[in-house]
Amino acid sequence: MSGSSPLSQITFIGSEHRLAQRVGRPVRRFLDIEAASGLVLLLATAVALIWANSPWKDSYHDLWGTELHLTLGSYVMGGDHHMTLELLVNDALMAIFFFVVGLEIKQELVDGHLKDKKAAALPAIAALGGMVVPALIFFALNAGTDAAHGWGIPMATDIAFAVGVVSLLGDKIGRPLKVFLLTLAIVDDIGAILVIAIFYTDHLAWNWLIAAIVLVGVVLVLRRLKVWYIPLYVLVGSALWLCMFESGIHATIAGVTLGLICPARPIQTREEAAKWVEWLRDKGENLFAVDIQYASFHMRESVSVAERLSTAIHPISSFVIIPIFALANAGVNFGGGVIGDAASSRVTWGVGLGLVVGKTVGVFSATWIAQRMPFATRTPGMNNLNLLGLSAVAGIGFTVALFVTGLAFEHPEYVDQAKIGILFASVAAGILGLGLLAASSGPKPKVSPAQSKEEVIAAASRDN
Repeated sequence: MSGSSPLSQITFIGSEHRLAQRVGRPVRRFLDIEAASGLVLLLATAVALIWANSPWKDSYHDLWGTELHLTLGSYVMGGDHHMTLELLVNDALMAIFFFVVGLEIKQELVDGHLKDKKAAALPAIAALGGMVVPALIFFALNAGTDAAHGWGIPMATDIAFAVGVVSLLGDKIGRPLKVFLLTLAIVDDIGAILVIAIFYTDHLAWNWLIAAIVLVGVVLVLRRLKVWYIPLYVLVGSALWLCMFESGIHATIAGVTLGLICPARPIQTREEAAKWVEWLRDKGENLFAVDIQYASFHMRESVSVAERLSTAIHPISSFVIIPIFALANAGVNFGGGVIGDAASSRVTWGVGLGLVVGKTVGVFSATWIAQRMPFATRTPGMNNLNLLGLSAVAGIGFTVALFVTGLAFEHPEYVDQAKIGILFASVAAGILGLGLLAASSGPKPKVSPAQSKEEVIAAASRDN
């Protein structure tokens, strides 16, 4: 059958409507491209920087500094701490982002690349090296100062930007290398979440924390009873977020927690789902709407709750929440000698060197060592040059690095200096990584007819 399928034609996107052909389908194709979320994030960052350095810069800070007040009787949300629009984005919207991260981690642990311990060992060790070395570089440059608390800023890799950069090379970079980078970034996220939960929690309100633990228990009981009514989970999840927010533990941990305890195994197998398709077909003229509804339920349950939620929320997270976060956090005013101060700032250099040098050295050296260990599986197609390129790309630490900056520093000068370091270092890491990967994916040498297969392999081994 040529053209759109009959099923797709009943929707606007699949129709022959001129608007669908010229706008709808091209937009949908763009959203399906791996690099698309990175491009949207880049656009939001550019808007934030232009706005913060324009004649309307005051409106930028006024907007995100808008105070919000939520009261319920005698309860005032946040207590003495004023809730602003920026804080709402960083604490509430980013909880949804971290929920998606939790879902992806759970899926990888249950039925993905982290399930096979030997396959996961190499990128996991690489991620560990890529977290430790940048943190040490930052701490070494800022030891003994008030800024030393920001050592967690250069630890994280931005998945959207990193995958986007690698995707620019298309098929020149093999899928195993992309999987290595993606798994590394996921493990990196786990490390960042632990750092946020353990080291960036100022105080604990035990009554709220106990309430949060009870709500997690409620979710586990509902899961055990196989209660899949989503509005109920939204209600309990919102209450869990509020308890985390008031407990002193960063509220985004509520999103991660819910993602990690979400069921990642379907309750129906794909084979059982196929049987229901055959059952519908065999009904013939005796097929009723209730039969379709009943069969569709069983077929839907052949896909895990985690996968369904990730598929539904991931586009919202990538194309709405993260760009809004960048718009709220990336706006640095470069006037008033800010660039000059940043150039001589230990914070800026700690972040910059941590991301560009620390990530590259940490990921490369940890991977090089792990490849020679018996418990790690070597990634097919990986050589020293493309490993160096992937290590550099891992230095793109935009989203989570900005997020940790807001947690680590209250002093505006430190915040601006860290953001400048993140922006410049992420650009430098992206360009460096892209260049190295492009060089590693150059035209393959032609094989001489007189050269045996064994000689070619031996030559490639010497090159690596």
